[in-house]
Amino acid sequence: MSTQQFVQKQSHPDRKTNTVTMGSIALPSPKTKPWIETPLVESSALSKAAGCRIFLKLENLQPSGSFKSRGIGNLLLQSIKAQAHSPSDSRPLHFHASSGGNAGLACVTAAVSLGYRSTIAVPSSTEESMVAKLRAAGASEVIVHGANWFVADRYLREVMMPKAEEMGEKAVYVPPFDHPDVWAGAATMIPEIRRQMPDGEVPDAIVCSVGGGGLFAGLMQGIEEEGWNTHTHVLAVETAGADSLAQAVEKRELVALDEITSVAKSLGAPIVAQKALDFALQPNVSNMVIEDAEACASGWRFADDERILVEPACGASVALAYDGRLRRYLKGFSSESKVVIIVCGGSRIDLQMMENYKKQFGARAKELGLTRCEDVPSSHTS
Repeated sequence: MSTQQFVQKQSHPDRKTNTVTMGSIALPSPKTKPWIETPLVESSALSKAAGCRIFLKLENLQPSGSFKSRGIGNLLLQSIKAQAHSPSDSRPLHFHASSGGNAGLACVTAAVSLGYRSTIAVPSSTEESMVAKLRAAGASEVIVHGANWFVADRYLREVMMPKAEEMGEKAVYVPPFDHPDVWAGAATMIPEIRRQMPDGEVPDAIVCSVGGGGLFAGLMQGIEEEGWNTHTHVLAVETAGADSLAQAVEKRELVALDEITSVAKSLGAPIVAQKALDFALQPNVSNMVIEDAEACASGWRFADDERILVEPACGASVALAYDGRLRRYLKGFSSESKVVIIVCGGSRIDLQMMENYKKQFGARAKELGLTRCEDVPSSHTS
């Protein structure tokens, strides 16, 4: 057995996938998608809290637990299709990502579903629980190296990817957000929302959290393709200490943060994609920065109201339904205004972490009035 055949066999020897053949290489069919169409549901509790119609796009139900399944999954698919059109290169693909969060998990989940190997490099600061999730999801290797992401990423590129090439594989780098294929994957949400909105209605606003800007750029791209630019307002939300987009918008140029101080680590991109900044400067976009206390309090209220556990990075978007800002940002706001909140999900959360956030931010949340909203269940349990 050749090295190439051994690598393929060891990847997922018992997995059955739809395949096409290129020479002696079995490739997953381009029709196979490593993400799903997620539900869009109208929330009575959040609608009461916000004073308008709130629809939840449940991206937390994606195979990886977050919206990243779309963008990262599409990047993997495009890499597979590109290889299928390059018969001179029959090496098996091996995907490499440096992320101890949702992007890494999305890479692993997509690679497993498509029958490919994946290696993830994470810094030593990554929670043990996340490392365990990456391994349980089916990563071929999870490398813990360096004190921060930059060191882990360099090690991945300079050591792990060349090592894969030496083994006869084609190493493919998977960026977390700054890539056209990632934006195109995220953009697939918009046609789904169009089909799922009741009576063919168009959302007056879409709310999303912003880290590096991959989700935001994809949504904006989809909105342009759908022709919603003049009707649908987009609210891009960050937390203080992870607000690289807001600072870039203020200066109208990319800004690199010295450090990430927010607890919403999944929003902790030191610098956003240029594409995200370009979109953020358009007239149908408003960007806002909220406190960690607001993001966390919205997370535990959301768990009470919708029985869904999300990390603070997602709570940042949900917060706009609880804090009254929609009234201030949407022109012509009324009880019939239709607002879609992208429930981006995330795997950096568990019950103990949520309890810790309640202890850490509970007093501040009360000061901000986030635990009070008449007739909403979470206003009582919180």
